[in-house]
Amino acid sequence: MNFKLKPFRTGILSGALSLFYCMSSLSLSAQYISKGGNDASAPLHLLKPGYDIPYGETKPEGVKNTLDRIYRYLNTTTPAALVDKSTNKVIDLGQANDNSIFQPGDFRLISYEWGVTYTGMLEVALATGDQKYKDYTIKRLDFIGAVAEQYKKYLRQHKNATTPVRSVLEPHALDDVGSMAAAMIKALDAGAKPALLRPLVDHYLNYILHKEFRLKDGTLARNRPLPNTLWLDDLYMSLPALAQMGKLTGNKSYFDEALKQYKQFAERMFNAEKGLYMHGWVQDMDPHPQFHWARANGWALMTKVELLDVLPADYSSRAEVLEKLRRHAVGLAERQDKTGFWHQLLDRNDSYLETSATAIYAYCIARAINKGWLDAKAYGPMVLLAWNAVNTKVTEQGQIEGTCVGTGMGFDPAFYYYRPISNFAAHGYGPVLLAGAEIYRLLQQHPFEINDSAVQMVK
Repeated sequence: MNFKLKPFRTGILSGALSLFYCMSSLSLSAQYISKGGNDASAPLHLLKPGYDIPYGETKPEGVKNTLDRIYRYLNTTTPAALVDKSTNKVIDLGQANDNSIFQPGDFRLISYEWGVTYTGMLEVALATGDQKYKDYTIKRLDFIGAVAEQYKKYLRQHKNATTPVRSVLEPHALDDVGSMAAAMIKALDAGAKPALLRPLVDHYLNYILHKEFRLKDGTLARNRPLPNTLWLDDLYMSLPALAQMGKLTGNKSYFDEALKQYKQFAERMFNAEKGLYMHGWVQDMDPHPQFHWARANGWALMTKVELLDVLPADYSSRAEVLEKLRRHAVGLAERQDKTGFWHQLLDRNDSYLETSATAIYAYCIARAINKGWLDAKAYGPMVLLAWNAVNTKVTEQGQIEGTCVGTGMGFDPAFYYYRPISNFAAHGYGPVLLAGAEIYRLLQQHPFEINDSAVQMVK
């Protein structure tokens, strides 16, 4: 992976570091001597370090226990029902009107974040065989499809009515469509009702292909915060849906459009020297500041995984996507923190450690290992460390700590450094479910052992 170590400056810094290492060695020796050992009588290299996170202790049953806590929390706090907003009483679907809302919970049932959560639930079911996770997704997506169908009828008589499915029936951004469409297509494969979901999928894909703003060369773009802006996030808000639609229909034009979009984003936004993507790109901005926001890099990495999952092995441009995934993995590996997390700004180690991005990287790189795209011996220890870090942020209640809230685009460091974190940031739940599912598979396919105190992948 060509990890690079830069030479230290000489002088005071060098002396300070020497003193630090000397004191650290003395401290370790003192720990061992206090237990009755010394260098002549026992192997000091087997001393137990004071890790910030559990090290070398990842087990499938522990992963599943964590996932079950998340499931219990989400299943309780994301009800699938309509209520009258004046009385908060549950109503039948046939009673839906402009005074109806989804029963309030901790999270919205329709959002790009929850599209990732629905996909995560399906992956946990596939990985572990526990069908309650699949049922979670199918129950809610079928419910959304039924509500949307009901309001299509209602709006014919009440054209300006307020509905709880506005973003479904009248999407206004890629955030509204791509992640939900991809989840719905996967749910169809898992047994969701085609009559309810397929019309919504077609509607979402029509928005991506024909209604979203584009640059002159056809690249999907936005006119915020500035005109002609590319958001790295939009790779995930569009391309997985296109890729899944290509798989669903057998129409390769969806693959071609996805690959074209990926190439045009990457040409503008991938920093080959760092192996990282910039968060935003604005046409005619010169010079262009680069902020390598962690979660946006996660969306880009996950998009590559989604493409590689469905593209035929010999498909045109697939090799380019695979090569970019490998270069991105190297860039990320070089910047993993000692705790297993990654920083909010990937190349700025004084920015805070962030959970959702760490979970996305754990998922994507573990999946790439399991699919044979990345070397298990090189990357396996890294993703196990990442999962162990994420696992420390899942509370007994099943909430996920340390996730950055929704984030627009900025061109100064303070914007990213000071973004709040919240247990109710929906962005964390899908990635942690996905990570847990893939780590569960990894532990079965690529067992590890402790050799000279270090995690080593056996195969």
